[in-house]
Amino acid sequence: MTPTDRSSRLGAMPRWLRLAVVVAVVVAAAVARDRGESPPEPPTSGLSGAPTEARSGSADAHVAELFAQGISDEVIELSGSVDRVLSDDNEGSRHQRFILRLVSGQTLLVAHNIDLADRVPLERGDHVGLRGEYEWNEQGGVLHWTHHDPGGRRPGGWIDLEGVRYR
Repeated sequence: MTPTDRSSRLGAMPRWLRLAVVVAVVVAAAVARDRGESPPEPPTSGLSGAPTEARSGSADAHVAELFAQGISDEVIELSGSVDRVLSDDNEGSRHQRFILRLVSGQTLLVAHNIDLADRVPLERGDHVGLRGEYEWNEQGGVLHWTHHDPGGRRPGGWIDLEGVRYR
């Protein structure tokens, strides 16, 4: 089977089945790691508080699970690279927007409220650590609440860039 034949066969699979296959592969990798079949995770750097690459793999698996199951309203910590910096959303509360690419290749839209937190000086390719609330959508999901909660009703989120935490 040629690569072209394989990709056209995958394209013919129902979306839910493709997602199930991706989730199964990610879960199998996580189980293998938990059984000690891969090197142990290195300690975090301590400077930025961002998850390490090894920890981001398990965060990626968690995001893949949330996406596959259509789950929202879950606070998560993860890291990735800035794939694209988008224009600000100025409707209502102003939000800085960018696309985050995880190690797994999945992308998330990040919406960072710049009425409540400082703007993050991002450029394409920057590696960032984040904590925020995941909301499901068909494109991979949205991460918001990446700032403090002025009402103190929920855990505060943040974005780490080069050792600086924006909240």
